Order: sequence, then C-alpha cells, then structure tokens
Amino acid sequence: MKDIAQRFSENPLLLPKDLAPSREGLQIISLLNPGVFRFNGKIWLIVRVAEGVMQKEGVLFFPALNATGNMEIIEVPLNDPDLIATDARVVNYKGLDYLTTVSHLRLLASDDGIHFSEQDGYLPLFGKGYLERFGIEDCRVSQIGDTYHLTYTAVSDSGAGVGLQTTKDWQDFKRGGMILPPHNKDCAIFEEKIGGKYYCLHRPSSKEIGGNYIWLAESSDGLQWGNHQCLIKSRPGMWDSARVGAGAAPIRTNKGWLEIYHGANDEHQYCLGAFLMDIDDPSRIIARTKYPIMVPTEAYELSGFFGYVVFTNGHILDGDRLTIYYGAADEFVCGAHFSIKEILKELH
Repeated sequence: MKDIAQRFSENPLLLPKDLAPSREGLQIISLLNPGVFRFNGKIWLIVRVAEGVMQKEGVLFFPALNATGNMEIIEVPLNDPDLIATDARVVNYKGLDYLTTVSHLRLLASDDGIHFSEQDGYLPLFGKGYLERFGIEDCRVSQIGDTYHLTYTAVSDSGAGVGLQTTKDWQDFKRGGMILPPHNKDCAIFEEKIGGKYYCLHRPSSKEIGGNYIWLAESSDGLQWGNHQCLIKSRPGMWDSARVGAGAAPIRTNKGWLEIYHGANDEHQYCLGAFLMDIDDPSRIIARTKYPIMVPTEAYELSGFFGYVVFTNGHILDGDRLTIYYGAADEFVCGAHFSIKEILKELH
C-alpha cells in the first residue's frame, strides 16, 4: 500500500547503540516514540529509552523501579512453573505482569532536525513513586504560552495511566501526578484553550467491553479532566480494526483541528492516519482518512524489537510542511515530511 510520507534519507536517525545505558548492568533495547518541541532555537526530542538486563542462560532477569526510583533486578529461572514468558514485551510471574524493559525519557537537541545529541545540563527523566514503578513512556509535549506540558504513560503493577509534568526551562519540572487513571494512555493536550478550557485527547481501554478508542476531555485547570466523550473508534476489517490512539497535539488548520493518529489491526501492525475536528467544537468530527497516510514499508520499520510499526507522538510545523518524528519497529527513531494540504485531501 502506497503512503504519502516523505521519509528522511538519513533514517534511522537514532539507534539504541547511539546512547549510553543509564547505569552499569543495563543495556538499551529500544529507542521509541519521541515527543518533539522547539526550545532555545533548536529542535528537541524527548525519547523513550527502554532498558533491559543482560541475560544469562537458564535465567530471566527483568527490571523494575522501587518507590524511591532506584532500579531493582528480579531474577527468575526459566523453568520456574510460575513464569510465563511468551511475549518479548511482557512476562507474567506468579500471576503478576512485569515489563521486560523499563523506560525513561532522554532529551536530545538538533540544529538541523536530523542530527540529535544529548546536551549538558538537561538530565533524563525517570519514573518516581509506586505509580511509575515500571517506568514512564511515550511522552507528548504541548506548549501553551511559555509552559510545556508533558503527558506520558506511567506504568506500574497497578496499571498504565497518564502522568503530567510541566516545565518552562526543561531543567526544573513540576509534577502534576496521574491525571487519568488506568487503563489510559496516548494523551495529547491541545496547544490552545477553546472557550476558556483546556482540551485533550486520550485513550482509555477495557478488556471486558468497548475497545481501544480515542476520547476527548476538557478541563478548567489542566489537572482535573471531565466531560469525557468518545470520538474515534476502531473500524472492523480495516487497517485500524484493533485499536486507535492519538499522536501529538492537534494542529490548527483553516479546515479544523487536524490530528495524526495511529491505528493497528489484529496482527498488531501499526500505521498512521488522520482525522479532522471542528475548530470551535472538537467533539464534532468533520472527516477521517479511509486509508493510512503512512504504512511500514522500509526495512527499519518492518524488522526490529517489534516489527511492522510506525508510531508517532511528536511533530513540528513549518507552514504547510509537517515533520513527523516517529518510532519504527519499536526500536529506532526516524523522521518523515508531510504536506498538510495533501493530508487534508485524504480526509473524507
């Protein structure tokens, strides 16, 4: 299936070997799904770094953070009857789920939007407290005025919810706690208020009824969210039949709020699509793409830690040109250009 993405010839931009592990004894397994923002004249990525433990024959090691934010290594023999380890991402031990990796967030900057590196004085962000025991993942960045709002997935043995931090200088952070409880993720805050209220897209999920759909919420203070409404559902028999989730903050256009989202089918193959919301009432959907605007086609998108994946939660805008930074195959960070006008033509 042909898409409309203009991929960077330099892809992948970042590989696991390009960064150093956060501590001795760990190895970086994947770089995933960066948030993107402009700051001090540079383009910045806040990259999810997934780390695991170097394995030994006959034993499975997996990491977890304790309540103080320090890493603990759990060691289980592979022949333990209480261990279920059939998924590369999650193991079940004694009835409890654990991630095979723990993620934190790293800040990298670039002058040209292609070559990124870590900067002195800008430290990694790690999970803190029992609600972030299994790490923090997939940060989205929304700038409102001079304040950056970071929404990310906070993971623990209690589930995955949405955490919030704010900053003005990327060195001092104010923690807003868990603003949307489990099971919830893919939260993107609009970059301006509508009718005096904050709005966000988010993705609650249930194992029993309903599905993995995109919802809208509003708030008077950016912390307490309510008036939740279901916006976008998965579509049986299509490329987004199993789940959908928001990308980065919606983009204001003269046609409405444009949102780039990810969708997956029952084979866990992830593509990107788009939908359009009314500029004054984002609960009203104007149009949606029938076909993906980006499909995994390149080797670095088809093969990696978890193949056949393109997944974005970060972009920058220059006139009509939208530059999306995305995670490929759950292992690499890549970039692609799109035309806003061309995306709008795909909406029906």
